[in-house]
Amino acid sequence: MIRILHVTAATEKQLLRARQFRDTEAERVAAKIIVDIRKRGDTALFAWTKKLDGLDLTAKSIYLPCRGAALLYPEPRRVRPSLPGRIESTSARVSPAFLRAVKHAAKNVRAVAEKQLPRPWSLAVEPGVTIRQSVSAIETIGCYIPGGRHALVSTLIMTVVPAQVAGAKNIVVVCPHPNAELIAAANFLGIEKIAQIGGAQSVAALAYGTRSIPRVEKIFGPGNRYVTAAKQLVSSDCAIDLPAGPTEAVVLTNDAKANAKWIASDLLAQAEHAPDAGSFFVTTSKALAQKVRAAVEEQLARLPKTNPAYISMRQTGAILVASSASDACDFVNRFAPEHLSLPGDDEATLQKSCNAAGTIFVGPYTAQPLGDYASGSNHVLPTAGWARRRGGLSAADFVKCVTVQQINRTGFSRLADDVQLLARAEGLQAHSNAIEVRR
Repeated sequence: MIRILHVTAATEKQLLRARQFRDTEAERVAAKIIVDIRKRGDTALFAWTKKLDGLDLTAKSIYLPCRGAALLYPEPRRVRPSLPGRIESTSARVSPAFLRAVKHAAKNVRAVAEKQLPRPWSLAVEPGVTIRQSVSAIETIGCYIPGGRHALVSTLIMTVVPAQVAGAKNIVVVCPHPNAELIAAANFLGIEKIAQIGGAQSVAALAYGTRSIPRVEKIFGPGNRYVTAAKQLVSSDCAIDLPAGPTEAVVLTNDAKANAKWIASDLLAQAEHAPDAGSFFVTTSKALAQKVRAAVEEQLARLPKTNPAYISMRQTGAILVASSASDACDFVNRFAPEHLSLPGDDEATLQKSCNAAGTIFVGPYTAQPLGDYASGSNHVLPTAGWARRRGGLSAADFVKCVTVQQINRTGFSRLADDVQLLARAEGLQAHSNAIEVRR
C-alpha cells in the first residue's frame, strides 16, 4: 500500500536525498562502452549491441528503412515488431486510427514548437551601435528513442518535430527495438531510416561517430540509467538536451472535494514508466489523502501484475500531508518535479505559488497523459530537481542564437573612452590598445 507521510524537514530530506544518488555502476559501464566505441567504432558498436540487445548487426543491416512502410489494414488487428535488418510486408502495417493519432499529436507539437522558436531581431542600442540576433538550426542532431518494453512513438514525435521546426538538416534516429508503430510514425514524419541501436553504445556512436553512424552535434531523448550516464559522460564533447532520470509526478491540491479517482489515475500513469518512477500526492486534507490512497489501490489492482507501478508506488511513491498550503507549495518548489498537476478548485492560488516544475497541468481535465502524447507541450522534461533551473524541451533547444554586432565611426567614438577606462581598470593593456590604434 502507498505510504502516507507528513511533510517534515526529515521527510523532505529523505525524498530529496533519494534523488541525489549517483549511479556509479552505470557510469562505470557507460564509460567502458564509450572508450571502446571511440577506439573500435562499428566493430565495438556491433559487439555491444549483440551482447546487450541480442541483435547481430552489420553495416548493411544496422538501419531499418521507413519510407513507404506505413501500409494500412483494418482495425483492430495487431502485428509483431519488425525483425532485425528488414521490414516484413506485414510488420510495418498499422491501423488508420493509429496514424490519425500520430498526425494529431504531431500537428499540436508542431504548433507549439513554432510558437517557441526564437526569432531574429535587431536593436539600435545607441547611435552607431547595432546589435542583431541571428537564429540558425543545429545542423545535425541525434534522437534517442527508448525501446524497452515498447518503442516510444511519442518520444519520436517530441524530438523530431521540434528539430524539423528549427530547420535541422540532418536528423539521426536510433532505437534499440523499433516496432511497426515507430516505423510508420517515422515514415509520416519524413524520417527515412532508423538505426537499430540503443543504450550507452548508441550515445557514444552519436557523440563521436562511426563508419555507420554520423557524428551529431547534440543528442536528444530520455533513456535508461546507462543512457543517462552515457549522455552526461559525452556532454563535454557533444551537447545534450538535459539530464533525464526516473520519471517524477506530483499532484497538489488542498481542495477536499477534488476527484480522488482522477488524482490516483495521474499518479499511476507516471508510476508505470519504471520501478523507480516517483509519484507523489501532496495535500493538506487528511480525508482526501485517505480517499486517494484507496483509489490508488483500487486502480492498481486492475493493472497487470507485471506493471512497474506495483513496485514504484510502494517503494518510491507517497502521499504527503502538509500542515499548511504554504508548506505544501514550499515542498513542491524545493522538490521541483518533472510533472506537476493542480486538479482542484484551488489551482489558481497554487499556480501563483508553485514556480519550479518541468510542466504544469492545470485543472481536473488536464490529465497528465494528454501532455505525454498530444497536447502539444513537449514531454522531454527535467528531472531530479533540474526544474529549478530550466523548463522542458522546446524548439529553442534545437537552434543557436548568435549576436551580431555592427558599430560605425560614430558608435566607436561614443564607446571608445569608456571602454579604455574599463580595460585599464582590469589591467588589459592590449584591449585598450585595440581601441587606441583606431583613433
